Amino acid sequence: MPPLPDIAQRVLRWRRRFGRHDLPWQHTRDPYRVWLSEIMLQQTQVATVRDYYMRFLQRFPDLRALADAPLDEVLALWSGLGYYSRARNLHRCAQVVQHEHGGVFPASSQALARLPGIGRSTAAAIAAFCHGERVAILDGNVKRVLSRVLGFDGDLGLAAQERELWRMAQALVPEHDAAGYTQGLMDLGATLCTARQPDCARCPLATLCVAHRQGRPEAYPVKSKRLRRGTRAHALLWLAQADRLWLVQRPPQGVWAALWSLPEFDSPEDVGRLLDGWPGRGEALPAIAHALTHFDWSLQPLRWQLPARLPARRLDALSAVLPPGRWVALPQALQMGLPAPVRKLLTPR
Repeated sequence: MPPLPDIAQRVLRWRRRFGRHDLPWQHTRDPYRVWLSEIMLQQTQVATVRDYYMRFLQRFPDLRALADAPLDEVLALWSGLGYYSRARNLHRCAQVVQHEHGGVFPASSQALARLPGIGRSTAAAIAAFCHGERVAILDGNVKRVLSRVLGFDGDLGLAAQERELWRMAQALVPEHDAAGYTQGLMDLGATLCTARQPDCARCPLATLCVAHRQGRPEAYPVKSKRLRRGTRAHALLWLAQADRLWLVQRPPQGVWAALWSLPEFDSPEDVGRLLDGWPGRGEALPAIAHALTHFDWSLQPLRWQLPARLPARRLDALSAVLPPGRWVALPQALQMGLPAPVRKLLTPR
């Protein structure tokens, strides 16, 4: 392993001159704000998170505001960030901290990691940034930087190898300014030591980096377990009556869990069979191509406009054969927790 102090000092010096210093969640030791940013930044780019972070703080300026809010409102503000389990865990974690910890986040990384939705790396980031704890983080950017610098060729798809990298990462954390070092590693991974075409010429660790010396930085980190992407195809029914539409809440587990959405069917033919003999008129809208972590999803929206003047008894009879849901005015629907593709579909142009 390269000389330990040299790595930390190089990262700290580089960060002071070239690191990111203008992110809205920096320059704070408020655990609430650091926690919120760390959760949002999981698998989401900084450019996307900026606006969401500021809007979230405007509505939920502190932990109590978030803990007391309805989950639907939290999901509505999260719409478009994806990985919605993060929002559900965020809400649950706020309630646990509020009601079981007196509204104060634990100070240590070990205690933080026991809270809902806070893994080891997020817990370490909060503890380092807010309390100066000398603890390593190992998010995606840091894994990439350290794997390359150390030439760590263990398969990170295996728990034992990931534990070994954790051990090495902890040994590298300096005694002083652990927070600055941690932020520097994250900045390096985000700006220079990127997954593809890393800018080794400007990297402060290039002369220590095993991967650079080997001439194959993109070979690291090693991870044999790759997701096998699948494909799915479904139909969505946009059923409208006057200024309302029929929305259903998705199950608490699975894709778009607990979000409100249009009723989903296996195929357009299934929708056609349901609507056979219904009053009104319909049209097929352009298909939506939506990429998720594990699969590519093709969604075929079918819009059916019921007559504006429909006897209540008739409307109730039609509603009874639909997937359980409720009629919602369009402006209200757009304030609810909707999946981003559905929100885009429903938004008037």
